[in-house]
Amino acid sequence: MPRTTDGSEAPVPQRLLAAATRLFAEQGYDRTSVQEIVEAAGVTKGALYHYFGSKDDLLHEVYARMLRVQQERLDAFADADEPIEKRLRGAAADVVVTTIENLDDAMIFFRSMHHLSPEKNKQVRAERRRYHERFRALVEEGQEAGVFSTATPADLVVDYHFGSVHHLSTWYRPNGPMSPQEVADHLADLLLRALRP
Repeated sequence: MPRTTDGSEAPVPQRLLAAATRLFAEQGYDRTSVQEIVEAAGVTKGALYHYFGSKDDLLHEVYARMLRVQQERLDAFADADEPIEKRLRGAAADVVVTTIENLDDAMIFFRSMHHLSPEKNKQVRAERRRYHERFRALVEEGQEAGVFSTATPADLVVDYHFGSVHHLSTWYRPNGPMSPQEVADHLADLLLRALRP
């Protein structure tokens, strides 16, 4: 894989994504030019267009890479041979930690999703829906087994939890009083308490 022109060992696509993420977070997607991205990454426009067809493709990949990681991790929790309470709690905490670890990505995406082309917007919505459906299936599994309360519909339980996750970028600060894991534990415990029979 080609390397950057400044001697960095990071592959070009990673450098471009890192530069785009930083600039989109600092300036906003619409106020960041392709020229600024390639200068920050130390590559040419040709290199950018070799890996990403457009700035829109970069925006899509910023979010898609986080969602891929979260989907893989959710699948691992869901498929584990453990009690449903433990699997749901693990998945609920993990999405909080991985969102905080990728806070710029999450912030950029929710602030800039409307800039995606209709096709990419539809694709991202489908990927998010797949994640939410797998998470909801865990809630439903516990409800059907009588482990979780059925008083609140599974869809509403999932929306409640992800509403909290989606707002992390508006208030969480790395130098704040709680670590990512502490926030994750609190939010996962709230979810499990809400599902108690």
